[in-house]
Amino acid sequence: MLKKYVKHSLLYGLVIVGFSSCQSSTTPKSEEAHNPATQTVPQEAEHLIGRWDLTVDRDGKTAPSWLEVKLSGYNTLVGSFVGESGSSRPVSHVKLENGRFSFAIPPQWEGGEGDFVIEGELTEAGLKGTIKSNKGIVSNYSGVKAPYLNRTGEAKWGTAIELFNGKDLSGWRTSSDDNQWVVKEGVLVNQKAGANLITEQKFEDFKLIAEFRYTEGGNSGIYLRGRYEVQIEDSPKDRHPGSLYFGGVYGFLSPNEMATLGPNTWNRYEITLRGRLVTIVANGKTIIANQEIPGITGGALDSQEGEPGPIYLQGDHTGVEFRKLTIIPAG
Repeated sequence: MLKKYVKHSLLYGLVIVGFSSCQSSTTPKSEEAHNPATQTVPQEAEHLIGRWDLTVDRDGKTAPSWLEVKLSGYNTLVGSFVGESGSSRPVSHVKLENGRFSFAIPPQWEGGEGDFVIEGELTEAGLKGTIKSNKGIVSNYSGVKAPYLNRTGEAKWGTAIELFNGKDLSGWRTSSDDNQWVVKEGVLVNQKAGANLITEQKFEDFKLIAEFRYTEGGNSGIYLRGRYEVQIEDSPKDRHPGSLYFGGVYGFLSPNEMATLGPNTWNRYEITLRGRLVTIVANGKTIIANQEIPGITGGALDSQEGEPGPIYLQGDHTGVEFRKLTIIPAG
C-alpha cells in the first residue's frame, strides 16, 4: 500500500512540475512599454528627419522628386520616396554614417533589374546628393524642407471661374507638341495618349468641380496645383479601394469606397484643397475627408510646394473627356 502511495505521489509530483514548467515557458516576459512621444531622436539624424522637396538635374533639365525620413523605434531611419514618375515607394532603411545617408529602392514602372541608389548629405542650404538608376545613370539633386502649408480660420471663397468654356482651349497650354485635346460638341476630349493639358492660371487654395467620362480601361488624372494627382481610372466596383484607383490621391490617400459610376458614364468630383488638406466628393459621396497630402505625386510639374500651381489634366495615358471644369479660388 505504501509503495503504491509513493508511486502515485511521485507521478502526481512529476505532472505538477511538468505543468509548471510548461506554463513558465509559454508565459511571455513583461516588455517595456513603448511610447512614440518619448522617442529621443539621435543627434546625427535630428535635422535629416522630415519631408523634403527635391529637384533633380536631368541633363540640364529639372525633374521633381520627394523624400520623407522618419524614425522607427530607437535609432532606425525609414521613409518614403517619390520619383518623377510612379507612386510613393517605401524605404525600409535609411543608412546614416559620418553625415552621409543612403538607401536603395527597387524599380517600379521603370523596369529592369537592380535597385536605384540614393545618396546624399545635409548642407546649410538643405540636401544635396546623387540618384543612381538601376541602369547606371547618375543624376544630381538638391532638396529643401517641405513647407507645412497650415491654414487657420475659415476659408473665404471667391467667384467661380469656368476653366473650360465649352468652345476651345482658351486658358490652357499643352505640355508638348503632341496635342490630342480637342473640343467636340461642347466636350473637352483627349482622343488618345499625348500631351498633358495645363491651365495658364495658377491657384493656391480652391474648390474644383470636374465632370468627366472615361472608356473601359481608361486611366487619367487631375493634378491639383500641378503636383497632387487625383486618380481617374476604370477601377472595378468590387475592388477594394486603394490610392492607385478611382478617387485616390495617387500613392498616398485611399478613398473609403469605390464610388465610380463606371466607364462610358459621366462621373463627378468635387475637390476642396486648403494647404495640404484635401476633401474629395465623388458622385455625391465623401470618399476622402480633410486628409493631409504628404507630398508631390509622380508626374508632378515641380516640387515647389509652397507656391501656387495650375490645374493639369493627364493626357499621356489614355483618352478621357470633360464637360465641366469649374474652380472657386479661396479669397
